[in-house]
Amino acid sequence: MNSKVLHRFLRGIANLALHSFFTEVRVIGSENVPRDGPIIAAATHHNMMLDPVILSCTFPYKRMLNYWSKASLFKNPVMKWILLSSGNIPVDRKSKDRQVLFKGTFDALSRGEAVAVFPEGTSYTEPRIMQVKDGVAWASLEYCKWRQLNPGKGHDEDVKIIPVAIVYTNKSKYRSCVIIEFGKPITMDPYKDHFLSPTEGASRAAVKRVTHQLAIQLFEMTVNAPDWDTLYAARMARDIMWEGERALDLDHFVAVSQTLVDLFATPNSTGNAVSVKRRLLEYYSLLQSTRLSNSVLSALPLPRTLDPKSSATLPSRLYTLAILLRDSLSSLARLPFFLFPLIVHAPVYVMGRLGARMVKDEEETQAQNKVAFGFLSLLLVYPTAFFFLWALFLYTRTGAILAFVTVALFARYHNQMINDNYEHAKRLIATWRVLIGVWAPKRWEYPLANLTQYTTPAIPKPSEWVTRRPSPSPSSSPNPGNSTSPAPHGHNATSPASASSSSSLIPPQLPPDLQLGTDIEPPVKSRTRRPPSRRIMRHVLRARIEAVRALASLFEQLEREPSKRLRASAHLAKAYGGLVEESKGAEIKADGTSAGASEDVLALPEGWRTAREVIDYLRARGGKIPRLGGVEREEGEWAAALSSDGETNYSGTATADEELEWVPSSA
Repeated sequence: MNSKVLHRFLRGIANLALHSFFTEVRVIGSENVPRDGPIIAAATHHNMMLDPVILSCTFPYKRMLNYWSKASLFKNPVMKWILLSSGNIPVDRKSKDRQVLFKGTFDALSRGEAVAVFPEGTSYTEPRIMQVKDGVAWASLEYCKWRQLNPGKGHDEDVKIIPVAIVYTNKSKYRSCVIIEFGKPITMDPYKDHFLSPTEGASRAAVKRVTHQLAIQLFEMTVNAPDWDTLYAARMARDIMWEGERALDLDHFVAVSQTLVDLFATPNSTGNAVSVKRRLLEYYSLLQSTRLSNSVLSALPLPRTLDPKSSATLPSRLYTLAILLRDSLSSLARLPFFLFPLIVHAPVYVMGRLGARMVKDEEETQAQNKVAFGFLSLLLVYPTAFFFLWALFLYTRTGAILAFVTVALFARYHNQMINDNYEHAKRLIATWRVLIGVWAPKRWEYPLANLTQYTTPAIPKPSEWVTRRPSPSPSSSPNPGNSTSPAPHGHNATSPASASSSSSLIPPQLPPDLQLGTDIEPPVKSRTRRPPSRRIMRHVLRARIEAVRALASLFEQLEREPSKRLRASAHLAKAYGGLVEESKGAEIKADGTSAGASEDVLALPEGWRTAREVIDYLRARGGKIPRLGGVEREEGEWAAALSSDGETNYSGTATADEELEWVPSSA
């Protein structure tokens, strides 16, 4: 039973499905995980069943993990064997005695095994970590108490908590990437004496201190924004500065993303901060509506003479058509080498897409359904292929081996070929969609009045399992102020959730004029139809022009004030020479309450970085910062923005006769 036969089998199968869905799974900090001894892995939980799959498949030293399950499921002997063998331990949630509640956990830890827990309590889609519950802290400290009550029994060392952050580059997208980082172990030595003290409230205070320490590490290893607008604007800026799908090193993905989030969360970072944010959000939303990406648009083989703001001339159209035919033939030339694997795997792709559509309003469930439906389809495709080949070999023993090897190599060939062909297919489809949209008669284009529904990012539905703190009233807000511009988005995501038995992470409150997502307007409903390319493509190209110009203007203004202080997450400020105001944090007192904040709120220290340091940091990580200027562009770079007719001139951005240049990372 302890060999966990089913766990090993399921982990092997899940590993195949995992690497079929994701392009890369990057593991960071594996040296922080002990090779043996009792540990509790406390992981973030934002992608349903894929999170335990990723955690189990990437856990260092291939250690077996034990997940919490309801004790009532273990009553049947057969079910008990299945659950224990597949890596589950009972938790009696009905018991008020924690020594009984965690008995299954203590048994596993006493054998020196690893227990895996998701301390957020549920899987959800939010712009930040919303809550960290106390279960992990209670289990760890109660185990210390259990060892004291049972001297000499079980393993001879206390449990360690290993914070684990699972971060997705795009958690619902096929062939995206995932980063799993293991944080520094949290030992019980600084807390167990306090926990075991007979002083009233001491045990609860110790639990809160452990939970807060865990929450801080999870916060530092993930990307956290105060609202959806800030997160989306940061994503769009990152995609513009790192155009390729894999241009940004995954080792720096979290830190770079958080740096940009902090930049757009800084009140009045520049004079045109609100306008810049709005331009980025409009472009991001239009890409969502058309299911395009900036990396695909930036790679299109379109000539610089193609201007989305004016009708294309006949020579320009013919030249563009010739380029598209050339690129199409180049893509089709490789198709025969991939056509047969594509046809064989077609049911997998179709079923995965259908599975995602079933939960289109639940982003944290879409990838799970894609993997599950696709894998079930593979269970039909690969055995069918095996038996077909085996029949050709007359059902001989040698034929079975040859059929198995052939199917395995075929699957590997498909996975090796899919990335390059997938990218070429997206480019080819996008190219013709752009061409049709630009060449379409002007009267086909959506008027601006009808475009509003596509220029507001769709916000994921709030999770009903996350308890939310009420938004502060204007009179009690720590940063009162009057909005200087209307808020174009109705996102009610500025207040984090908290539960009585959890710690909520609250980024510093933004002034109202930078909170583009407030309660001024009702929440935006998710779009159900994708707009026709011929009617919206010109708007997409215009939005791209304006977003790049806005971002260029933002950085140009920051470079004029290199010593300007920008808001930063405390851990990034410490790491890169910024300032940290430690007094802003909340200290947990002996009675379980915290000074300066509610006991269930983790008030993080406030950090600051200079504009010069942030710009240098982004460039050092490969970011290509756009600049306003008249520098010549490299031959072949698409720059539809060059022939602006002055329609989009706004404060702080390019005028009609200005051009954009890209500043390379070595600049």
